[in-house]
Formats: sequence, C-alpha cells, structure tokens
Amino acid sequence: MSENTVNTSRRMKLRHRGRGAQVWIYLGKMLRMFVYQNDWKVLPMAALIAGLVGMVIRKRLFLNMEGSLMGAFAMVMVCIWNGCFNSIQVICRERDVIKREHRSGMHISSYIFSHMLYQALLCLLQTGVTLYVTLMVGVRYDLGTPLFTPFFIVDYGISMFLITYASDMLSLWVSAIAHSTTTAMTIMPFVLIFQLVFSGGMLALPAWSEPLTHFTISNPGLKVLAAQSDYNSLPLVTIWNTLSSMKNSEVSGTITLGQAMDFLTDQENPAAQELRALEVGKIFTVGELAELLENSETFQSMKGETVLTDLTVGKVLSYLNKMEELKPYLERSVIPGAPVTFGGLLNGLLNEQDFSALLSENVASSMTLGEILDAVDAQGLVEQYRDLELGGTATVGEIADAAAANADIQKYRDKGLTINTTVGKLLDALGRDRVREVLESKAAEASHKPEYDNTQDNIVNYWRTLLGFVLAFAALSTITLEFIDKDRR
Repeated sequence: MSENTVNTSRRMKLRHRGRGAQVWIYLGKMLRMFVYQNDWKVLPMAALIAGLVGMVIRKRLFLNMEGSLMGAFAMVMVCIWNGCFNSIQVICRERDVIKREHRSGMHISSYIFSHMLYQALLCLLQTGVTLYVTLMVGVRYDLGTPLFTPFFIVDYGISMFLITYASDMLSLWVSAIAHSTTTAMTIMPFVLIFQLVFSGGMLALPAWSEPLTHFTISNPGLKVLAAQSDYNSLPLVTIWNTLSSMKNSEVSGTITLGQAMDFLTDQENPAAQELRALEVGKIFTVGELAELLENSETFQSMKGETVLTDLTVGKVLSYLNKMEELKPYLERSVIPGAPVTFGGLLNGLLNEQDFSALLSENVASSMTLGEILDAVDAQGLVEQYRDLELGGTATVGEIADAAAANADIQKYRDKGLTINTTVGKLLDALGRDRVREVLESKAAEASHKPEYDNTQDNIVNYWRTLLGFVLAFAALSTITLEFIDKDRR
C-alpha cells in the first residue's frame, strides 16, 4: 500500500512539474516538431521571398531616398510575412491538446514562454537567411554606417529580427484567439493588409486614420530601416530622372530682353540667385585641346586635305589683273601724259613669251594641313605649351550684370526673344551636372524627415517599440489561453 502511494506521488510530481521545467519540455516538443512535422520549410520559403525582393531593390536600397524608403518598406513586408506565417497555426491546430494538458496541470505562461523561445530562434534563422540571400543577389549592405556593432549588416539584422519577432508574436495571439486553422488563415490576410496600409510611410493617409499607425508593427519597422539606410543624407533623384526623360521635349515661349535681365539681376529672388551662381564656360589646357583633336576622326581626315595649292608668278599677276579694287590703279599712266598704263604693262608682261620662264616660277608649293603642322613643328609647340590654360569661366550673374550695365544692350530691352529649344539643350547650356546637383540637394532638403534621422537614440527608440509589441502580444496570448477551459466544445 505504501509502495503504491509513493509511485502515485511520483507520478503526480512528474505530471505537475514547475513552470521552469515545463518551458523546457514544451521547447523540446517544438524542436521535434520542427524536424519531424516539416516546420523547417519556413526557411527555404524565407530564402525564396528574400531572393525575389532582393533582386528588385538591390539597385536602389542605400543609394537614394526613394530607393531606400521603398527598399525599407519591402524588407518590412518580408519580415512581417515571415513572422506571421511562423505561428499562425501553432496554437489553433493543437487547441484540444492544450485544453487537455491545461486541465492536467500545464501552466499557460510556461507554454507561451516556450513558444517565445522557439519562435525567437526561428525568427533569428529566417533573418540570417534573408540577409544572406539579399547580400548574394546584390544588396549593398557595405554602403551603410554601423552605429552599434562593427558591421552594418548586424545592426540592420537586429532591426529585421525584431520586426519578424513582433509579427510572430502578433500571429501567435491570432492563433490563440482562433478556434481552428481555417479561421486563423481567414484572419491573416486582413492582418497583413492592415500592416501594409497603415505603415504610414509609403501610402498617404487621411488625418483621421493616422493614429492607427501607432498600432502597427510596420510603422516603427519602416522608420528604423529607413533611418539605418541614412535616408536623410541621400539624394532625391525622382525630379532629375523625370527631367532627363523629357530631354527631347520642346520648350518654347517669348520674353523680352528686359524681362530676362530683370530676373537675372534680382537680388531677392532665390531662384535667380541659384541661376546666377552657375558657371558657364570651361578652362582647358593646350595639352587637353591637342588630345581632343588627336582623338577626333574629323580632324584626322582634315590633315590630309590640301590647304595651299601650287602658285606661280603668272597666277599672281593674273589675279592682280582681275581684281576690281585694282582697276583704278591699272588704268593710270605709267608716265603722266603718256599712253602707256600700268594695266597695259601688266598684260604685256603676261603675254610676252620671253617672260614665260619667269611667269612659271613657283611662289608657293601645294601643301596639306598635316604637312604645314609638321613644318611648324606643331607637336613640339604643343609639348612646350601643354600646361598653358585657354578659355575661362564666368557666372551667369557676372554676364547678366555686364549686360545690364551696357547702354547699347539696354536699347533693346523691349525686343522680344523667342525661345524654341528642347529640355536637353537647356540642360546642356546650364550644365547637366550642376543642375542635377542643385535639384537633388534642394529636393532632399525639402524631403528631410526627423523620424528617419540615422542616430543611435532614434534607432534604439524604435527597437524598444518593437520589443514592446513582442511583450504585449505574448501577454495577450497568455491571457487569451487562460480562458481556454471555457470553450464550448
């Protein structure tokens, strides 16, 4: 009798283990399910999703404002997707087992905590897979600046892990609420859509709906990834890309010279001041000019063309005899009062056979441009003066001020100027690089968002928010399952 009592007591102790011991029992059970019930399939699915998304964002993320924001949004959606589908069915598929074990002494807090440990491990593996695959397809993590660890990819991975883990805990709570896997999978699309729409980053929201962003994981997730991408220090390229795509579009209009000068000399207009600061012209050296000519096919073909032709004394005299400007002088008498004129002497000289040898004498021989350059040792002159600077630069403002001070130009203030050109030609005239720099920098300044500042305090604040979501959903799951015995089935 006493032996039966001892055995019964031991079985009761085994059945009603403490909370800590139950955590490890259920964690072991979940690890076995990971292997034997194919829960490991979430890892190759995470790799496939990461590869598809990575190929889309690899040439934009960390390179410009638009690309970094879009890339951050895409990565957040990947993390939320992975996290949600990790645990959406884990409770509802074994609800009857949980109810029976709870009545037998299972602690709900131990059960949920074991899920937290298991899901954290699973989210960590998914984060590693996602980072590795996106790195392999070309995402430039090397462009980021680490703030907490020696490697930016580790900092970025912490944020991705917290987003995935928070989404996992959200899905665990949904699984605790749902009484069947069908119900859970029906609820899941609405959860994902809510996270997507009310992220507060990519889609403009009406004022009444903005408070809803505080209840989404995607909102702090998007902000922390955008901040780590250093969004505020990147250029905004949309305006320049749009302008470049319009390079063949025609631009036409009519303004007066006075209106143009008044605009360019306006000291109060910021747009005019930006334009006045632009430099036009270019300084180049003799060496640069020589290299440009040597690489020009047109110039090389010109070197073979004849510049000077054979020229005899007779041809020179014939040219003089036919020049209209010399006729008054050719008609004058050699000796005043005598019938002999300069023109008569010239014609006589040209027609006299005795002077044929003299008239046939070459004054200049035929030469090509290349031969002339060789004769004057052009290459030697280039080497001697290679560093000599030619040309110059001036600002648009300097040119405008000089024109405004010129009285002759002021006479034409009312003259209309018809502009008929293309966007591309205007950009070339103003300097493409300068226009692009001004547009991108000014657009970036206008798009600055304090919530995307790449600072440690900012990022830690978002990490705390995501961790708060993890703990809140874990607590809600625990509270929900505490009432599992009241199920009507």
